[in-house]
Order: sequence, then C-alpha cells, then structure tokens
Amino acid sequence: MTMIADRIRLARRKAGFSLRDLSAAMEGRVTAQAIGKYERGESTPSSGVLLGLAKALDVSLGYLLDTQGIALSGVEFRTKANTTARDRAEVETEVLEWVERYLQIEQVLELDSAEWQCPLPCPRRLKSIVEAEELANEVRKEWELGLDPIPNMTELLEEKGLKVLTVPLPARVSGFTCLVQRADGEPLPVIVVSNQFSLERRRLTLAHELAHRLIDTDCLSDKDEEKAANVFAGAFLMPRAHLLKEVGKTRHAIGYKELIDLKRLYRVSGAALLVRLRQVDVISDAMLTYAFQSIARTWRTQEPVELEPSRERGQRERARRFERLCYRALAEGLISLTKASELLRQPISTVEADLKGPQDADADHCQ
Repeated sequence: MTMIADRIRLARRKAGFSLRDLSAAMEGRVTAQAIGKYERGESTPSSGVLLGLAKALDVSLGYLLDTQGIALSGVEFRTKANTTARDRAEVETEVLEWVERYLQIEQVLELDSAEWQCPLPCPRRLKSIVEAEELANEVRKEWELGLDPIPNMTELLEEKGLKVLTVPLPARVSGFTCLVQRADGEPLPVIVVSNQFSLERRRLTLAHELAHRLIDTDCLSDKDEEKAANVFAGAFLMPRAHLLKEVGKTRHAIGYKELIDLKRLYRVSGAALLVRLRQVDVISDAMLTYAFQSIARTWRTQEPVELEPSRERGQRERARRFERLCYRALAEGLISLTKASELLRQPISTVEADLKGPQDADADHCQ
C-alpha cells in the first residue's frame, strides 16, 4: 500500500502536476483531496482509478502497482547545477520502470539477476586522493584486464553484474550511481549515464561512478571523493604503465595529431587525456596550461574529433544485455510479440522486423 502511495507521488512530481493539476488531467474523476489521501497511504485507489492515474501520469499500470517491491536508495546527482524535485522524480521514475522491466525478463528466463562481481571485499577507505590510482590498478588486476585500453566500458560493467542505463538527464548531470532495493534479494547496483553527452564523456562517467561504488564514502570529504573518483577514472581508462609506453616518460612538446590518436586509442576525451598526462608527470603544469590556451583551448566544452557522430549520440557502447534477453525470450516463445514490444518500448512492427531480420522480407518479395 505504502509503495503504491510512493509511486503515485513520484510520478506526479515527474509530470510536474500539483494535486489539483492531476485531478484536472483526470477530468475531475477523483478530487485533489482523494489523490492526497492515496499519496499518504490513507486510502487505496480502485483499479479503474489506477488506470486513470497511469494514463494521466504517462506511466505503466505495472509501475504504479509495483508488484516486485523495488525502491531506489542512495540517489545522488553529483553536480554543481541545481536539480529540481521534478528532475529527480523524472529520473527516478525512469530508472524504476526500467529496472522493473529488466527484472521481469530475467524472471521469465528463470535467471538470477546478474550478480555484482565487486572486486573488493568491502568499500576501500582512502587516506588521500592519489590512492585512487592504486585502487584502479587493483580493480584492473582483480578483473584480469591487463593494461590494454578498454574497448567497451558499458559491456565490461554489464559483464561484472552492474546494470547500466543510458537516458536523458538534467542539464550538466552526466550520471549517478544508486542501489535498487528488492523485497527478496540483495540490492542491485545501477549506474545511470546521460545520453546527451559524448561517448568519451560517458565512458569517463561510467568509470567515475564505478569508483563511487568502491570508495568508502566516509573516508574523504565530498569534494575530495569527487577528485578521487576522477583520478580513478583516468587511471582505470589510461593505465600509467601503458600510457608511458605510448608517449614516453617525459615530453617537452606534444602535437595535435598525436593527441587525437591517443584519445582514440584510450577512447577518452581530449581534455581528460591532457589531465592524465599531467597526473603521470609526462607533461608539466606549464605545458598543460599552454595546451589549454592553444591547440586544446576549446576542448573543455567541445570534444575534438568525436568518436560518436552527434546524429548517433547515445547509440554506441549502449547497454545491450536487457535487449538481448528480451529477444532471447521472444525467440524461445516465452513472451509474446506484444509483451516484447511493451518491455522494449518499441513498436510491434520494429520488434518483429528485428526478430526476423531483412532475409525474411527478401524471401517474401521473391515469392
């Protein structure tokens, strides 16, 4: 009962409705006072009212009913920008709906939710920001990644049991990590990244949020924890030993073409690459400053030679496990085409075409 109340309140905030607005959107079928009672858990909406609420709030009936008993915890928008209650509600609703669909398809396939293969026995207490580099090396070693660049960060984290969601987020919020609490089972760690940023930025965000899953939140100030997560991300994506092998131990100058080739190699932003070169003492403070005043003067706001064209923003290195599981269940006849369409949030025609492939259309044409 309480969960339904929470879901109605969260969805209303997502929609930006007051109690009166929601009543009006339902054409006065229920009063604002009645909706307030639903949200406080003082009364229970009928099935008909629930359907009306779902339609007015643009959420699924399953979301309001919450048959799986899940909730989010530890949601923190790590950004200097202010986020409104509506921003937070919109993102939390999106995450909850997505996780519910994810758990549904895992249940259909009789799969236990992918277990988080945490590389540490417990969150690491760092004594200083620089220790984050050692932590990155330790994680790479535990996961047997070697020193080579990571070709796909999203795929790596999904393989390790993290659930990754790419969705629009409030301006300047690149991502966050949270836990999904379940009525029966261990909490599921989730990393959410914004599809409005470049692929380079998303990869760094994934590594940054991974760090927040691994660092003890009580050992550093919030500001230093952010700095440590940034150091971890740089070291995880650009290991010191590999970087020094590629560029040399000390450089007195470095050119544009070489920097572009290096950012393509490590699949990181140009600005992050320059900062990392300074962290490992390949370049000096003066060289870093000069780079940002000359060849890299626009790199903090405009990514040079993006790995992902703007028209494909959010499509490369996309989380694909959920989608694969849906098509697996559909192919095995465990779910209907309509159910697959509902889970994937795609038109039935699109899901059917993706299932059958272009060969089917070609065969029909030949006949």
